[in-house]
Order: sequence, then C-alpha cells, then structure tokens
Amino acid sequence: MKRAIGLIETKNIIKGISVADAMLKSANVDLIMAHSVCPGKYFIMVGGDVGAVQNAVRSGKATGGNENIVDDIVLSNIHPDVFHALSGCSEVKEIKSLGVIESYSVASAILAADTAVKSATVQLIEVRLARGMGGKSLVTLSGEVGAVTAAVRAGSNAIQDSGFLIGDLVIAAPHQGLHKALF
Repeated sequence: MKRAIGLIETKNIIKGISVADAMLKSANVDLIMAHSVCPGKYFIMVGGDVGAVQNAVRSGKATGGNENIVDDIVLSNIHPDVFHALSGCSEVKEIKSLGVIESYSVASAILAADTAVKSATVQLIEVRLARGMGGKSLVTLSGEVGAVTAAVRAGSNAIQDSGFLIGDLVIAAPHQGLHKALF
C-alpha cells in the first residue's frame, strides 16, 4: 500500500496526458489511475512516499499551469476503504442510513471520502468520479444514522472552503428500493 497519493485534475485531456507524463518522470511514483472524466477533463492519481508524491504533484502543476488545473491534492495515509470505493468493489449488504456528498471535482470528492471514513464508523459505498455526471463527483456511504451524519459533516467540511462542495444528504432510513436504484 502506498503511503501517499497525489491527484491532479486538468481542464482538458491533452494537458492532462502531459501532466501525467511530467508527474511520472519527476519522482519515483506509481501511476494508480489516469483517465478522462466529464466534461472533457483529465484526472491523474499517483502513489508513493510522501515526498515523492509531493514532488510529482508540484511538477505536474508546473507543467499544467494554473490556467489548466481544476484541482489538486496530496493525501498521506489515505484510508484503504477509499481504494475499494474508487474501484466499485465495496460490498454493501444493507444500507442502514445513507450519506451522500456531491462535489465539482474529483480531488475534492476523494478528500471528502477519506475524511468521512476516518471520522466515524461508516462504510464507503462508492466514490464515483465525474464519469457521465457532467464533471461532478459523488461519495456515498452507509452506517448508523449518527455515524453517517458525523461522517458526512466531516467530509463536507473538509471541502467546504474549496468552493467545490455542491451539497450533502443524510437519509436515516432509506427505502429498500433505493438500494437497487443506487447500485
């Protein structure tokens, strides 16, 4: 498991590919994922030691230029459940309470998910990254209503000042049919 991850989201695909190349050339990091996201943006995630990831993100930002970067972040000690939620591999048998955080950027959604799962005993269901959603990202989680409320509040607060938070929602006892609609 990597000690840190670094993320950069660019406004266009060509610049994103160039940023990914610069990030990988600048430091001893591994490419975790890189792909286009809606609407024509590009997202790069690298992992490695904290210093190497910080260097890669600095290099990527310099290559991309401020005018082309939507968002970026370096997270050390990311919660392992975030990776399961990113890949859609979280197994959810029952939704006790449902928490949702919606954001305008990929990086802010991942920060919100990591903060939420570290703040309370909840299960991340999914971190959906701006594919087919007009550039928005979505974090969903479940657990006891008090824990879900605390986790959603913490995740939303973590991205509130960035301007990327669209909103959040807690449903104490979602209808059984909602589970099928969401997943």
